[in-house]
This record gives sequence, C-alpha cells and structure tokens, in this order.
Amino acid sequence: TPQGRLRLSAPRAAAELALLPLVTGFLAAHPRMAVEVAGDDALVDIVAAGFDAGVRYGESLQADMVALPLGVPQGFVIVAAPAYLAAHGTPATPAELARHRCIRQRFPSGRVYAWQLARGGEALEVQVQGPLTLSDGALGLQAAEAGLGLAYVHTAYAAPALAAGRLVQVLADWTPPAEQLYLYYPGRRLQPAGLQAFIEWVRGHAPGRVQA
Repeated sequence: TPQGRLRLSAPRAAAELALLPLVTGFLAAHPRMAVEVAGDDALVDIVAAGFDAGVRYGESLQADMVALPLGVPQGFVIVAAPAYLAAHGTPATPAELARHRCIRQRFPSGRVYAWQLARGGEALEVQVQGPLTLSDGALGLQAAEAGLGLAYVHTAYAAPALAAGRLVQVLADWTPPAEQLYLYYPGRRLQPAGLQAFIEWVRGHAPGRVQA
C-alpha cells in the first residue's frame, strides 16, 4: 500500500469539476496517502514548483510531459439571464456579440480569453467586449445570473442555473468546442509509488474511461 504525500497543480475549475472527485475516491482507497491540490489558473512549471503532477488542457501541455486523459472533454456554454435578454435582445450570430455586454475573463498571464465557437466544420475565435472582466469563471456565472451580460462558462457550472431558468443558453448552434483535460507528469524520472498509484486510479476511475 503506497504512503506519502502527493502534490497536484490544476486550474481552479478543473480542480473542482474533474480532479477533486478522483482524489476523494483515491484517498478512500489509499488511507496512508495524503494529497495536496493547488488551484492556480497560471501555467505552472510543476517540476520547478515541486509538484508531482498537474492538470491542464491539451493545447498547453509541455512536450516533455507524459499526459493521461482526465475524464470526458469539458464542455462550455454561452449564457445570460432572462432579464438581460429581455432588455438587450438575444444574439443570433457570433457577429452580434459585438453589440452585447460580455463578461470577460483574464488569465494570470494577462491575456483576456477569446471565446471559442464552432458550428459544423467552421471555427471562430471572438474577442468580446464588455464592462466587466474577472479572473474566475465561477464569478462570471454569478455575474451573468445578476444580469450583467453574456458569460462563457463550463457547462457543468451552468447546468443548475439553466435547469432552474435563472440562465438561458444563447448561440446554441455555435457550441463552444469541448476541451480535453489531461493529468500530466514528468516522463524522464522515476515516479514515486504514490504517483504511480494515482495514475492507475485515474486510468480506472476517470469518467468515460474503461474501468480497470
């Protein structure tokens, strides 16, 4: 039975939606292990920062890392409160986003996230404008519920508010492409027993993967 401490780095939304459920089961099955999860939206150098492994979306993975898909791809939706749409109208095309108040997200790097849209084989990247810029996607959801504008958020975050009618999905035919999360770790060094055990746990228990 492995024992020791495992340090993991992940974007905050990924830590909540994908990583924490796996860690919970892993700790129940491995009572001699301890896990530290650091939520950070910056691109962390896990080796320099002393982490055993990290979680990232595929496009930002480093070439010298081993990557393991972490569950099913994460979907996104564009949402707004009914009151906002009643006052400002509902965009029917991506071009109409330019006439709307959009809630933007800025990454720790300083880059403002461009909304990714896709329909059929066509893909668009839209730099939206609006009076509110936040550093956290969950805050964007709250701002949208308050009627401050359109927000681009994780489907899992928005699902309860959509089901309750507090938010409405817009541009549903331009669905943002789902993004695959990966557990990644250095491929050129001996892995601690605790990390090896967690990798096997992810292989067997991540949603959408064949159970081992």
